[in-house]
Amino acid sequence: MVARVTTVAFEGINARIVDVQVHVAPGLPAFTIVGLPDKAVGESRERVRAALSAIGLGLPPKRITVNLAPADLPKGGSHYDLPIALGLMAAIGAIPGDMLDDYVVIGELALDGSISAVAGALPAAIGANAIDKGLICPIACGPEAAWADRDMSILAPANLVSLANHFKGQQILPRPEPDTLDQAGTIPDLADIKGQEVARRALEIAAAGGHNLLMVGPPGAGKSMLASRLPSILPPLSTPEMLEVSMLQSIAGLLDGGRISRARPFRNPHHSATMAAMVGGGLRAHPGEVSLAHLGVLFLDEFPEFTPQVLDSLRQPLESGEIIIARANYRVMYPSRFQLIAAMNPCRCGMAGEPGRTCARGPRCAGDYQARISGPLLDRIDIQIEVPAVTAGDLVLPRPTEDSATVAARVAAARSVQEARFQALELSGIRTNTDCSAATIENIAAPDISGRKLLQEAIGAMRLSARGYHRVLRVARTLADLSGAETVGRNEIAEALGYKGTIGAFHEAA
Repeated sequence: MVARVTTVAFEGINARIVDVQVHVAPGLPAFTIVGLPDKAVGESRERVRAALSAIGLGLPPKRITVNLAPADLPKGGSHYDLPIALGLMAAIGAIPGDMLDDYVVIGELALDGSISAVAGALPAAIGANAIDKGLICPIACGPEAAWADRDMSILAPANLVSLANHFKGQQILPRPEPDTLDQAGTIPDLADIKGQEVARRALEIAAAGGHNLLMVGPPGAGKSMLASRLPSILPPLSTPEMLEVSMLQSIAGLLDGGRISRARPFRNPHHSATMAAMVGGGLRAHPGEVSLAHLGVLFLDEFPEFTPQVLDSLRQPLESGEIIIARANYRVMYPSRFQLIAAMNPCRCGMAGEPGRTCARGPRCAGDYQARISGPLLDRIDIQIEVPAVTAGDLVLPRPTEDSATVAARVAAARSVQEARFQALELSGIRTNTDCSAATIENIAAPDISGRKLLQEAIGAMRLSARGYHRVLRVARTLADLSGAETVGRNEIAEALGYKGTIGAFHEAA
């Protein structure tokens, strides 16, 4: 007899259907799993054997063969334990086999028969719903799986016994309810920043248009403090965005108790991060920091201390909004539309250009240090500002009266203007100025006569590339949206140009 159970394998954030076929036949006792299983899947034999023994079911002294089809698709992860165990239980008559036909099954087994949480419950639920099936998952994963569809059947048992009793009609497992993680009050407030009016203004512009931002200043100027407060002025994720972000977090195993959040991601990797950690990869092609920051913020402190190869790997996802991991045996795509916020010292010792301070390594220190960042990467950063050291007079001032909620209201208003504009242009999937194409930004941010004249002068004087030209227009359009202006004028062009090229001069001198 062959029992069949449906489960999934993950390719990026997509769930691919896998057919678990369990065959119990006469012969020498053996338990074999085929179908390109990895080490974790191969070890499931012992977990399944112990879990079934814990609930009073012994494996028959026969030849047991488990095939994971399609056989040419690599299988990895511990979520194959539960479908293999249920297939065995159906094959030996412990549960009705036809009860499993309408479900996709994932779950890891403990040795006592309890079912442990696994990564990828939300993508698995969405994949199951796409083929009109329900989902059986661990109880800890039920709250995230419930977001896939309110009408789909979801069983979230705590152990094998409760699941078997449900199929036999001796117990009813309630459908889990979707749950969210409340992060209100945990994000630092912008009112903590004293002084740094230029930086606060740049942070608001970056939030309103989704622009990339580079802050250059001495140690202790407040660059990291400013960056950590950016999430407090960003609008919350919409429901489709929340599900998209949560699918990535689910694949990476980062959801807290199966609860998902409307707060935008904020990733802050250390500058020792490797290429695989930043863009993704590894044996099973896990998502990297650029994907975990999707629709949120990727903050890179000590920007030049990252290796040049890691920094330049950001160029493609910054432009396309996705990262493709191509290896000899797989090719995976992860969405990576993030907002880059970077902070750096002006030189290695950090004191170049500070009043009353002298750079310890001479005049070439700043040029050599800042030249670690390539020109093409700098060209993708819309806003570059200098963050001077905070004076003693700034520190003794009272807290600013304008808090994050006030700034967030202006940011939300500017973003709603942008979203309405792109909907009127029938541009689906584009919500901020930084996301639109070059042709679109030339249309919606065409400056008036005085603004066009200033921009033409700046192109030659500042040696703007075509990409740099369009990014100036994007920032200018955001400035107009913040002020409620219909057209882009000379003032918006002038301010946008002022945010371009803070460290470009060092590249020319180096």
